Amino acid sequence: MYRLTKLVLLLVMLVSMQAHAESVDINTASASALASAIDGVGENKAATIVAYRDVHGPFNSVDELAKVKGIGTATIDKNRDNLVVVAPARK
Repeated sequence: MYRLTKLVLLLVMLVSMQAHAESVDINTASASALASAIDGVGENKAATIVAYRDVHGPFNSVDELAKVKGIGTATIDKNRDNLVVVAPARK
């Protein structure tokens, strides 16, 4: 039983490490990468995110995606684990 517990813990750690490794920086990702990373966002909406970023500058947090027309808090919350802002905008 102890070995099984250790194995399960190891698998959980590996899965969480892999999930972190696949995070996408919303300030640098292409529209294609955003469409792949954000569940519920296709190529057109991802292009809208990139266009918003080009006009308004980089995002300070993942929550600022809600400023993009058509992106709501439910979409952000559902995808929060695979989205990051590595270098937030300077004020």
